[in-house]
Amino acid sequence: MASAAIQRYSPADYLALERASEFKHEFFDGELFRMSGGTIEHSQITANVIRALGNSLADSPCRVLTSDMRIKLPTGLYTYPDISVVCDQPQYEDDHKDVLLNPMIVIEVLSPTTEAYDRGKKFRHYQTCPSLREYVLIAQDRAAVDHFLRQPVSGQWLLTTFESLATTMPLPSIGIGLPLHEIYAKTEFPPEE
Repeated sequence: MASAAIQRYSPADYLALERASEFKHEFFDGELFRMSGGTIEHSQITANVIRALGNSLADSPCRVLTSDMRIKLPTGLYTYPDISVVCDQPQYEDDHKDVLLNPMIVIEVLSPTTEAYDRGKKFRHYQTCPSLREYVLIAQDRAAVDHFLRQPVSGQWLLTTFESLATTMPLPSIGIGLPLHEIYAKTEFPPEE
């Protein structure tokens, strides 16, 4: 029995479909991958971080962007990070201005279904983006934030993990810090087993 062939799309086909779709899809290598919704904790953490970043960067040239901003990476992956920050003049794929090419910071709130991808293949895609300086992964089931900082000379990524609500995670590329108690405000963690 033959399996059904996977329909392949060009980037132009993907963008035309995506711009008309009520659902978000990642796109890579001709395939569409539908994105699912998140939990209340995911939404709360995302809102907390956007608010904290927005307040801290209000008088700077940096823009804090929600998951509505699609990003294209040099590998050809189109994706919607939970939060991104761009500080230089935004560069777009085309005149629609809905595909950003030069994020400086990307922040993902982890979920059980996406954590391995966000830490693995997706991070490898992000590493190809020359403008990206920081990649942040935030757990939603406990206080744990992994901060990856691209080293200026070697280009290697340095990982620092923050696990105390009393600590502040620095974001050196934009000169601010995010206190973990602000990231996790109003978030309820499941009981430990």
